[in-house]
Amino acid sequence: MELIIFLAIGALAGFAAGLFGVGGGLVIVPILYVVFTQMGYDPAVVMHLALGTSLATIIVTSISSLMAHNKNGAVLWPVFKNLAPGLVIGSFLGAGIAGLLSREHLQLVIGVFVIWVAYSMFMGAKKVVDENKALPSTAAQVAAGTGIGVASAIFGIGGGSLTVPYLNHSGVVMQKAVGTSAACGLPIAIAGALGFMFFGMKEQINVPNTIGFIHIYAFFGISLMSFFTAKIGAKAAHILSPSMLKKCFAIMLFVVGCFFLFKSLA
Repeated sequence: MELIIFLAIGALAGFAAGLFGVGGGLVIVPILYVVFTQMGYDPAVVMHLALGTSLATIIVTSISSLMAHNKNGAVLWPVFKNLAPGLVIGSFLGAGIAGLLSREHLQLVIGVFVIWVAYSMFMGAKKVVDENKALPSTAAQVAAGTGIGVASAIFGIGGGSLTVPYLNHSGVVMQKAVGTSAACGLPIAIAGALGFMFFGMKEQINVPNTIGFIHIYAFFGISLMSFFTAKIGAKAAHILSPSMLKKCFAIMLFVVGCFFLFKSLA
């Protein structure tokens, strides 16, 4: 039954990763939180396990989504190269920061942040991106990558909820923003997962089938299915209009944000 649940999570998360360029973390984290809680794991580490495992699975979904978007010419590799160093450093540091926060504080921070991003994205859904706008300097992109990396590790996501709006604001159209975000999810996921593994091992948590804050069975189950469904989501991203894509993205973020906000206040 657990394997079936993890495969189902992977199917949904993979599709979301390809469609929105978010790495699937916004789907994986809340569902894993519920599943791990029902499995009777220590409430003090359930949230951290969900975040760490989410980032580990995003390594696989990012590769699949990246390949699909790259075929459509939607990945801006020069931008990726500028963002990547900061993403790696920031993600590892973010994992350490997340390990210091309590479950309630993590839920509150994630909930507020995601709702804010959803609001900003939905209100700007019909706003036309100025494609003539110059991208920020290399130094500014590296700095932005560091900030995105820290936040992404704390939130257990591939960075899409930050990278996509950042690139939109910098004059990148939605499809290319999603494609580049999918590429950025890979260094975020690798560095973040290693961070959660490292800091989790230092905590010596008493949960079976884990390495640090990463659940091995959940990682394999989700990764296996998401690798295939991410390609389907990526194809769908190039069929929908930019406005519709933004609205769908915003609605999904809003639902996830409300979930975590409710859990933290409850």
